[in-house]
Amino acid sequence: MININPNWELKGCCNRDQKAFMITIGIFTLVILALWKTFLLTPFKLITVFLHEVSHAIACWLTCGRVEGIEVHANEGGVTKTRGGSYWLILPAGYLGSSFWGMVLVLASTNLLTAQIAAGCLAVALLIVLFIAQNWTLRGLCVGFIIFLAVIWILQVKTEVRILRYVILFIGVMNSLFSVYDIYDDLISRRVNSSDAEKFAEVCPCPCNGMAWGFIWGIISFACLCGAMYLGLVILS
Repeated sequence: MININPNWELKGCCNRDQKAFMITIGIFTLVILALWKTFLLTPFKLITVFLHEVSHAIACWLTCGRVEGIEVHANEGGVTKTRGGSYWLILPAGYLGSSFWGMVLVLASTNLLTAQIAAGCLAVALLIVLFIAQNWTLRGLCVGFIIFLAVIWILQVKTEVRILRYVILFIGVMNSLFSVYDIYDDLISRRVNSSDAEKFAEVCPCPCNGMAWGFIWGIISFACLCGAMYLGLVILS
């Protein structure tokens, strides 16, 4: 049911659903931090890289450019090969788009129907990218996650294992945390010369360098994470 009078001030917070939402995010955050350097999180980190590259591709398509191929590498790197389009939008779209999708997935997890829609859209995106993937890591990721989402969907519908919302929430939290970390690691702490921020600083007439853009994008990414939690509480109020 759609709440036509959203509780923006969160008066009376927190009810059972709101508490469960925040506790689950907290648990997922602790699990992710504890397993950060283990292979168990690698598929979910690669999904974050996938959404990063897909965001570049979407920005390219929206600005009438052409996407010639996408790669996601096992070392958690990736590249989107584009021709034409607006680099002013394509370059920042990776980090900011990934943060945006993390927020969307977190919010989608608040309701079973929206979680199903999110899972379906993610599966369709994986299927589309499968046909323009240029390396086997990305192809394997696409096929593997399509199967994974299909299995979770079937379990949700056919059995008592109702975990689809939690899977979508986990991917959303993972994506949000990894986006913030990735921005800090690539653009602030190490300043990778080939990063999107360094390239953006070259084409932007503003006096900001790559580190400054990384800091700005990091703030926006963290704001998306905080915004997702706030809006989630509003939706569940």
